[in-house]
Amino acid sequence: MLSKINANQTIEKHLYKDELKPLQEKLAALQQRVRKADLPVLIVYEGWGASGKGTNIGKLVNPMDPRYFDVLTMSRVTEEMRLRPFLWGYWCRIPGKGQITIIDKSWHRVIMPGERENWRLKQAELDCFYQDVNAFERQLAQDGTLIIKLFLHISQDEQSRRFKALEDDPSTAWRIKPHDRAQNKHYNEYLKQYENMLQKTTTQHNPWHIIEADDKRYSALKTCRIITEAIEARLNEMEETKQAEPAIVLPNGNYPHILANTTTDRNIENAEYKEELDFLQARMNRLGHKMYAKRRPAVIVYEGWDAAGKGGNIKRLVAELDPRCYAVVPIGPPTPHELGRHYLWRFIRRMPKDGHFTIFDRSWYGRVLIERVENLTPVPVWQRAYDEINEMEQHLANHGVILLKFWLHIDKDEQLKRFNARQSDPAKQHKITDADWINRSNWEAYETATDEMFAKTDKPHAPWVVVESNNKKFARIKVLQTVTDALDDALR
Repeated sequence: MLSKINANQTIEKHLYKDELKPLQEKLAALQQRVRKADLPVLIVYEGWGASGKGTNIGKLVNPMDPRYFDVLTMSRVTEEMRLRPFLWGYWCRIPGKGQITIIDKSWHRVIMPGERENWRLKQAELDCFYQDVNAFERQLAQDGTLIIKLFLHISQDEQSRRFKALEDDPSTAWRIKPHDRAQNKHYNEYLKQYENMLQKTTTQHNPWHIIEADDKRYSALKTCRIITEAIEARLNEMEETKQAEPAIVLPNGNYPHILANTTTDRNIENAEYKEELDFLQARMNRLGHKMYAKRRPAVIVYEGWDAAGKGGNIKRLVAELDPRCYAVVPIGPPTPHELGRHYLWRFIRRMPKDGHFTIFDRSWYGRVLIERVENLTPVPVWQRAYDEINEMEQHLANHGVILLKFWLHIDKDEQLKRFNARQSDPAKQHKITDADWINRSNWEAYETATDEMFAKTDKPHAPWVVVESNNKKFARIKVLQTVTDALDDALR
């Protein structure tokens, strides 16, 4: 790919000026259309050291309104980023609707020599790197984000000349690092690595655009042309398809009736409960310290029927954990700010650092449960979510996250009893809402949705555990036992 491209393409100065100005004016107008259309745009810059990415970005953003774009330089790998899956830092920075985000040095370079050591990637992350990257880009694209990927390509001689010019100037000498010189010295080896990366991350919907960058004027002009054409094409496409009816893909397949075939009447005597609770909470405390020492993160997901006892269960789970090492995240309806981004964004940004726990009280599974049952999300969108969820959870597992998912299961009679108890107790009336009664009226639809969810997202690295919860004490012990066993196995 790169070896067949002549990086020394040039353009005369007067032609450059004549062509650049109308492109910049068009780009400024397109920025306003992007805002009105709620189109998220993600522009990715990659390329050789000293290939002129900064200069190129400057020419690009010069005509735009600075209030409505962000330029992010991701060259410095912080400890905060190392302590989470490598895509976490990029997920946190995806653009919202109507925003343009420009990233200088992207997630693609993480696999390059020198970078992978800096990131301290785990072997599973290296093995699954390209699957994770392509899944990330596909998910953003399917959600409506326009991704424009640019690779600035310069020759070995031009790179060497630019390095020398930077070193000779005291104000810029600091920019040249030993790995830059290593890149120029071993140019052909890096060329093969870059070509491999470009080939494996070029897809039909998210291709790479190679920018010949020996001549900075030619590079800036070609970049502006590619970006204006891509944005204009997407905006026109959005206007044309706005009137079209979305394709509806109906659910299909029969799935095992897990909930209907699970008894909820499991009990435990009070004396046994107290003994088991003390033992398991003490075990949880010890394992929490080991998790921190070995820098293993854990994500624990609670789903289940309304009034199934999730809050009390979580309280017993974390009772003896160091409060500095866990966070409990209650999930409600998304805010307008959250709705402006991919639905997984608000969950991924709350994922734990290595050595910490995050407990989600409801989760990303709302997309295939409440959003499905209440018709809040189009059918093709929530059906697509199964693959998105599996890919996200696989990415977490590749990093070493211990992931457990619990469904707290009660029967309809027990739920009605608890609803009535909440309504009659002034101290608990805040726990019962009209939405709870609406959800109850859709019990059978939720059972159907949950059975499909289990069938499509129960994985060895992210298992579902159904917890019989008519007896809250039994449910608490089962969750504690399951979690401590899983942590103990993982730490071994």
